[in-house]
Amino acid sequence: MKKLLALVAIFGLLSLETASMSYAQDETGSANEEMVAQNDAPVAEGDSAAAATTETAPAATEEAPAEEGEVEEKREVLSFHQTVKRYFIEGGATFMAFVLVCLIFGLALAIERIIYLNMATTNTTKLLNKIEAALQKGGVEAAKTVCRETRGPVASIFYQGLDRSSGEFEEVAKAIEDYGSVEMSKLERGLSWISLFIALAPMLGFMGTVIGMISAFDKIAEANTINASIVAGGIKVALITTVSGLIVAIILQIFYNYILSKIDSIVLDMEEASMDFVDILYKRKLQGK
Repeated sequence: MKKLLALVAIFGLLSLETASMSYAQDETGSANEEMVAQNDAPVAEGDSAAAATTETAPAATEEAPAEEGEVEEKREVLSFHQTVKRYFIEGGATFMAFVLVCLIFGLALAIERIIYLNMATTNTTKLLNKIEAALQKGGVEAAKTVCRETRGPVASIFYQGLDRSSGEFEEVAKAIEDYGSVEMSKLERGLSWISLFIALAPMLGFMGTVIGMISAFDKIAEANTINASIVAGGIKVALITTVSGLIVAIILQIFYNYILSKIDSIVLDMEEASMDFVDILYKRKLQGK
């Protein structure tokens, strides 16, 4: 499980590095395009250049709607991956990277817990029937073998009870109860970290919101006027970081609630099976076996 967690974390960090490299390439490409545009600009020479500019002006005006249409078509053709990358870049690499790290590690822990809980799930009815049959045929040692060959916390609890079956009935019940608490803590391992990432992601998003608003007001103070284009940039960054943090929190919360329901189901089966197991041992003790 630890290897799986490490692999998922490494994959997420590599994805983050790829996004940063794409951001750098986009900036370089835009700078190169600006330089090419400046080099291709014609130099005006007297009245003939002015006349040429006047003649070509209507043509440029007529071509403008077509270019706008092409830009709109390009925006519509953007794939989901390209859209996510664009919003990641526009939201600011710093805070978006922290939100992405919360998503990566939170999902890694959640997937590890889900795999562990699925492996810990046991058919308690079938296991009790096997143990009861083994006790009748081969005694305690045969029942211990059945428990060793079965994975999951329920089989481990039954093994501890069989190991102390030669003692008093209260001692067996106490051993099952104590070891049940240990197994329950193993099932809940790592949930505190998942809840931390659930709380941390929206907090980072809101922090990006505050910083984006501060940046917008700084630009207004520098320009000494209120302009929609000046305010829109900072507000857009603020909203993107907020939405990203909320999306990460929602995703991790769904996984967290699923894990809690899975743990509750396993614990309930564990308690019911333990009571039935104690009854089997009690009947066996009454029979003098």
